Amino acid sequence: MSEMIDAKSIADVLKARLDNLAATVDTQEVSRVDEVGDGIAHVSGLKSAMSGELLEFTSSETGETVYGLAQNLERDEVGAVLFGNVAVIKEGDECRTTGRIMSIPVGRGMLGRVVNPLGQPIDGMGDIHTTHYRPIEFKAPGVIDRTPVCEPVQTGLLAIDAMIPIGRGQRELIIGDRKAGKTAIAIDAIINQRGKGMICIYVAIGQKASTVANIRHILEEHHALDYTVIVSATAAESAPMQYIAPMAGAAIGEFFMYNGEDGKPASADNPGGHVLVVYDDLSKQAVAYRQMSLTLRRPPGREAYPGDIFYLHSRLLERACKLSRENGYGSMTALPLIETQDGDVSAYIPTNVISITDGQIYLQSDLFFQGQRPAVDVGISVSRVGGAAQTKAMKQVAGNLRLDLASYQELAGFAQFGSDLDAATQQQLTHGARMTELLKQPRFRPFDVAEQVAVLFAGNKGFIDDLPLSQVLEFRDGLVSTLNNSYGMLLERLRTEKIEGDLDTQLTQAIADFKADFASRHETAAEPADTETEES
Repeated sequence: MSEMIDAKSIADVLKARLDNLAATVDTQEVSRVDEVGDGIAHVSGLKSAMSGELLEFTSSETGETVYGLAQNLERDEVGAVLFGNVAVIKEGDECRTTGRIMSIPVGRGMLGRVVNPLGQPIDGMGDIHTTHYRPIEFKAPGVIDRTPVCEPVQTGLLAIDAMIPIGRGQRELIIGDRKAGKTAIAIDAIINQRGKGMICIYVAIGQKASTVANIRHILEEHHALDYTVIVSATAAESAPMQYIAPMAGAAIGEFFMYNGEDGKPASADNPGGHVLVVYDDLSKQAVAYRQMSLTLRRPPGREAYPGDIFYLHSRLLERACKLSRENGYGSMTALPLIETQDGDVSAYIPTNVISITDGQIYLQSDLFFQGQRPAVDVGISVSRVGGAAQTKAMKQVAGNLRLDLASYQELAGFAQFGSDLDAATQQQLTHGARMTELLKQPRFRPFDVAEQVAVLFAGNKGFIDDLPLSQVLEFRDGLVSTLNNSYGMLLERLRTEKIEGDLDTQLTQAIADFKADFASRHETAAEPADTETEES
């Protein structure tokens, strides 16, 4: 006998099926492009569009999809900036909302690669297999989620690590005129991170493609490309691409900071990574944002920059931080570069970024052309983290260096008038000149922190005061080589211990022995030269 079907059983079956139904409703608002030009599109309607939302444009001629970023939300229209092949988008083409904020692909597969601000590879080495997406705009962690900066980022540059120390999670501005060595400091800092567990991200904004290729070659040559990502928006790219480049670099850096090596969110048991991000340079990003804003018909302010240019840079640099232990103890250190015009640090963009950052390294063109490289101006360069980002030994030997050099420069100004100087003043000038010479350093030759401590210790103890100025660098390089070859244990102790007791005695004796050998070699070399002079 067939089973009876009644209304109740039908209702139960329908109810069970409806309960198991998983329907998703995708709502997209569609409109048309009213006006397009200079990489900017004005779209009527789109009442539900969000600021910073990704918009999807479809070309009526080719069917190609171009993405844009909603910027101006006005009463009757939306102003958007376009990325990619903007030439195919014409008036009347379709535009639709996506419901998501602009994001880029991120992951460990990006290491060693050159990408554009959209996360797409541009180095001709094939696709990048990424694992995550991150928004280019992301709210910076609050005070409770952070911890004070307490670990050093060693740049390998004696003048900076001694007098203007940078800590993990700090924002240190590198500022100076064009061709004063700003990029050189940043590249040296990246090269010095080899073996220190730091991921480096170099963001090139508005530079020539040949310059970016040269930087990639330098990093590869010094085995630094394996832990570096290069984000490039060259001078040939549109203003919107140059505008989002630093934010894309920050997003890639945040992936490593907020996640452990396994790609899972960082925590007390799964430590986050440490990242160094170089923005080279934010002056060009500001110019690109000004061009974009004026094209969007936003009202200009000082120097024709839009009113929110300060907010643009502050929310970018605020993303650099040192996270608390509960959040994985990761860090992101920012080294923004700013180009000045004829040393004018009181211009709009330089003063903005100076007030946002935790210190600045000011490079002077005059010092650069005098051969003092890196051309750091001790007078107005400062690190607001200071000794918290230095080892015990470095803090000890570098404590009075800034004051000594500042007083030397002041005395040197008086001495050039030819007035008679007493013995103490003459000694101060001699010592200052040799310490200044000691800080000179060629490119791509970073010093380990223990080597820096030993060199400064030798300078402070007066071992170089009786040397001719021309022999100071030879003495320094020879001392570093000798210590590495014969005093490995001594250098190891200098990395972690304060210089006192037997460590002080051993280091002083090692430097004294080297100086005696150095002096005898130079006396032997000088004797034949004297003999030749007498014969002639």
